[in-house]
Amino acid sequence: MEMLHYDFMQRAFLAGALIALVASALGVYLMLRRQALMADMLSHVSLAGIAAGAYLHWNPTLTGFAIAIVGAVAVEYVRRSYKTYSEISVAIIMVGGLSSAVIIMNLNQSVNKSFSSYLFGSVVAVNRTELILMLVVSALAALFFILMRRPLYQMTFDEDTAKTSGLPVHWLSLAFSVVTGMIVAAAMPIVGVLLVSSLVVLPAALAIRLASSFAMAIGLSMAFGLGGVWSGLAASYAFSTPPGATIALILLAILLVGIGLKKGALRAAKRKSRLGRAGSVDAPDSPYEAARFSSTARVADALDKGESRG
Repeated sequence: MEMLHYDFMQRAFLAGALIALVASALGVYLMLRRQALMADMLSHVSLAGIAAGAYLHWNPTLTGFAIAIVGAVAVEYVRRSYKTYSEISVAIIMVGGLSSAVIIMNLNQSVNKSFSSYLFGSVVAVNRTELILMLVVSALAALFFILMRRPLYQMTFDEDTAKTSGLPVHWLSLAFSVVTGMIVAAAMPIVGVLLVSSLVVLPAALAIRLASSFAMAIGLSMAFGLGGVWSGLAASYAFSTPPGATIALILLAILLVGIGLKKGALRAAKRKSRLGRAGSVDAPDSPYEAARFSSTARVADALDKGESRG
């Protein structure tokens, strides 16, 4: 293909593949932990670090990365202070990060004018430092998810049960938050601050809807994320559209089409069988959907059986 003859497009496809795989896998955990907005929050927090780095004439990518990790640690401690209302931690940290970014940007108008690439992403302009950072983050995140797969699985569905079983839930949750901050900060050059949650949440949202096991959900999410990023880059090159927004729009289209096909297949199966049971219209489509209908323990049990098959 013609676009792959250019070095910047080769870097864009490599960077997009690295982040798409780890961000999509992360999204499954975040959605099942009811923390889908955490990616969006950390992207706004990292914006404050980017603004501070540009203002102080430091490397904005590295300062944004560092502040994202700090924000991830902070949200974990705030979340434990509001156990019943854990989503409040997201709002508190987001307000602090975003307001700090706005103030720093307004201290220097030249800094303010150069922030469009951080807000909306510019994966075709990924430099060597950012690519190395993505490689390191992807390797560390993959290692973390592989080694901690079972403990993370247990903690995701019931922290109290995981704690009673002897797992170091506090440190594991803290490590998970740090990895989340690293992935979000590394993903920002691809889709930008305003769209980074699309790369984390949208593939996972469709995968959870379709999957019958935990392993399948991870695999499908990674496949959807990679396909969306590569398709978005190709469409962006062909039609000269912003790459970040194009990727997000294609991921959204994949989600909507996937949900539509799933519902269509279910309706066709019901019409064919004519064996609908009372309440079957509202029955969950997968073990993950069961979270809306049964207790956490029953959901975890269903998924555990699905995982053993997957």
